[in-house]
Amino acid sequence: MTHSDNQNPALEQLGLLAGEWNIEITSMSFYADPSVVAHGQSSFNWLEGGAFLRQHFEVPNSDFPRAIAIIGPDDAARTYCMLYSDSRGVSRIYQMSLDSGVWKLWRDFPGFSQRFTGTFSDGNNTINASWEKSSDGSNWEHDFDLKYTKI
Repeated sequence: MTHSDNQNPALEQLGLLAGEWNIEITSMSFYADPSVVAHGQSSFNWLEGGAFLRQHFEVPNSDFPRAIAIIGPDDAARTYCMLYSDSRGVSRIYQMSLDSGVWKLWRDFPGFSQRFTGTFSDGNNTINASWEKSSDGSNWEHDFDLKYTKI
């Protein structure tokens, strides 16, 4: 990462995500056949000399949309925010934390809340993760699993 004199130290922690990743998606609740496995790529690149981290996500030949996200810190809250947009025209704002090898995203919104938990392993070269969803913010159900492997 390129550092500037005014760089926010909270962004250093995001260095764990920077780079290119292969993705394997399994246990998808929205597929009739739960054995289906989708493969894609995700990349995380620094913007503006390290002011933000940009994620690009694509799973060719699947129902998954192409997506882009911009991640930045909230100094006072000691968390991050992710602005998300995808090829379906969907835009969302997620809260995010990255601490002690655990990456979390969450969105509390009436009618459709989501949460993601990813755990780093293998020298921070693998992330095992899952998404959950809720229509009422209280009862959660599994959506799908992901495995990120650094290239």
